[in-house]
Amino acid sequence: MKKPRRIIVWIAVSADGYIARPDGDFSWLDRPRPKGNYGMGGFLRSIDTVLWGRKTYKIGLKFGGKNLGMGPGIRNYVFSRKPPKKAPSGIAFVRGSIPAFARRLRREPGKDVWIMGGAGLIASFLDAGEIDAFSIHVIPVFIGSGIPLAAPRRRLLRLKLRSARRFPDGVVKLEYDVRRGDRQSR
Repeated sequence: MKKPRRIIVWIAVSADGYIARPDGDFSWLDRPRPKGNYGMGGFLRSIDTVLWGRKTYKIGLKFGGKNLGMGPGIRNYVFSRKPPKKAPSGIAFVRGSIPAFARRLRREPGKDVWIMGGAGLIASFLDAGEIDAFSIHVIPVFIGSGIPLAAPRRRLLRLKLRSARRFPDGVVKLEYDVRRGDRQSR
């Protein structure tokens, strides 16, 4: 039996819960990484699709140019209310309903799907009930203020801890499954 595709947020946060500074800067993530880069290679082999919010995509372009550097065979979707008239090669822009898009994506054969970010996209997928799991890497640094993991909205979403791993540099990787049927808006 074919394993169902999962939509996963694989992300780093500061110890005070931010994915970036208020201006989008994430230079605080520039630090020596342990051998294996927290399992990033294995994670990249487990996915074939990356979902980007418009702002995160623009930041990615600054670092990776038109090819976002996710490797061959990786499909990239960017969510934007105002997509460009002509998309760069390998990039598809999405304007429609998140639940309809997620259902279509889950029906297609393939590997898991990575929500790269940002906070608005993560919040929209959360509110639509379309995130299956989180892999959160807590970086041992406080940045004081910034962009939270998910854009603030009134929600209560229960998670089930699947694993916790501490790395020698103090990073802690928390893996959660989203508990289905236990989601409440508040």
